Amino acid sequence: MATTNKSTPIYRLIMVGSGGVGKSALTLQYMYDEFVVDYEPTKADSYRKAIMLDGEEVQIDILDTAGQEHYAAIRDTYIRSGEGFLLVFDVTDAESFSDLNELYEQILRVKSTGANIPAILVGNKIDLADKRNVTVEEAEQTARNWSIKYIETSAKTKQNVDKVFCELMRIVRPFKNAIKDADTDLINPVIDKEKPTNCCIIL
Repeated sequence: MATTNKSTPIYRLIMVGSGGVGKSALTLQYMYDEFVVDYEPTKADSYRKAIMLDGEEVQIDILDTAGQEHYAAIRDTYIRSGEGFLLVFDVTDAESFSDLNELYEQILRVKSTGANIPAILVGNKIDLADKRNVTVEEAEQTARNWSIKYIETSAKTKQNVDKVFCELMRIVRPFKNAIKDADTDLINPVIDKEKPTNCCIIL
């Protein structure tokens, strides 16, 4: 059994969106190359695997939230633990698109980092083009308003599935590096060698 190097970066990504938009289908397609129809989790499920990201071995940790309204009260905990977010809606369901406004506001409130949130807006089920109810223009405008990327996917055909997860990790990476650098500075503060230090010897 392979062991993970403790220094291997772990990217904690959170899937958010209404129930039935395809969060689980996207996750399972990415993790196992399987398309699962009508999978509705009764609770949040977590998945992890080792991958190569731009030549670096990393761990991706995906939390697939249930999406049901009665989980909204504990969603704060999920959001707080996340480093990046995939805001998923169903392009055939306009209500699932409008529902993301509240979820995005919740992420902003919980993370308290202003509007600079590592996230991607994801329009899923583009294989159902004849049933589309949310236009590309509408979605792109919302993404611009939120200062994030917009990517369309199909969990069924796997179109752009790998792309959204890899792109989100690339967006998260500079945030992780900034935190790592800050932690390093705290652990190993720069000592001014020219300045004498006071020592207290207790006998």
